Amino acid sequence: MRLQHKVALVTGAGSGIGRATAELFAKEGASVLASDINETPVAELVDAIRDEGGKAETVTGDVSNSTDAKTIVDTASELFGRLDIVINSAGVSARNALGSSATPEEIWDRVIEINLKGTYLISWYAAEGMVKDGNGSIINLASIMGIVGYPQWMNQPFNPYPPSKGGVVQLTKNMAIALAKDGVRVNCICPGFVWSNLTELLTSDPETLRKLEELHPMKRLGQPEEIANVALYLASDESSYVTGSSLVVDGGYTAR
Repeated sequence: MRLQHKVALVTGAGSGIGRATAELFAKEGASVLASDINETPVAELVDAIRDEGGKAETVTGDVSNSTDAKTIVDTASELFGRLDIVINSAGVSARNALGSSATPEEIWDRVIEINLKGTYLISWYAAEGMVKDGNGSIINLASIMGIVGYPQWMNQPFNPYPPSKGGVVQLTKNMAIALAKDGVRVNCICPGFVWSNLTELLTSDPETLRKLEELHPMKRLGQPEEIANVALYLASDESSYVTGSSLVVDGGYTAR
């Protein structure tokens, strides 16, 4: 098992990439603290992991709230004695950040708060213990939209999602440089379009789905498990010389 005796915190573990990563890490021997803003999906996840013989606990909270973020991180140490790995997977898109009555400014603020500030807060509190221990791996979920813009036909010039993920890419580099001397590695993953709750409003329309598939040279969207496999590499000792990297996992989207 590649994560035997490791303790991993996975935010946004209730669905999509976060859930797939939590399940995979547990199978690879990690003790997993599954976190989400909603209690029911992570409780179901933990039950499923335990049914498979894995070790998992749950904690709920809003990663964009400083008090909640600290509680989430502290819970890992309280339950498992330490924290070795952080997966910052909690995220929202402009499509599902708030209700239909929200203003563009409210949507902007919420997306930036969750995607960028949430990654910052969880990492801030986690890094303190990792620096003391002299090791750790922080893995941020960015996006190819943090590297390139949305396709022109989507007509979203002021969508907050790309800048929120671009911020995650840059935050990752800065954290990696600052924490390298302390034995803490920081990397991010930039997925292409993946089947998840974040893309449901896009994939539910056959024509939009067809256009999205055509943007990827592999002619398909990614599966959450395919992103989780990359997170596993970055979390394991196999990537001991990798820090400050943005790993693109996009079916060839950005290679065009």
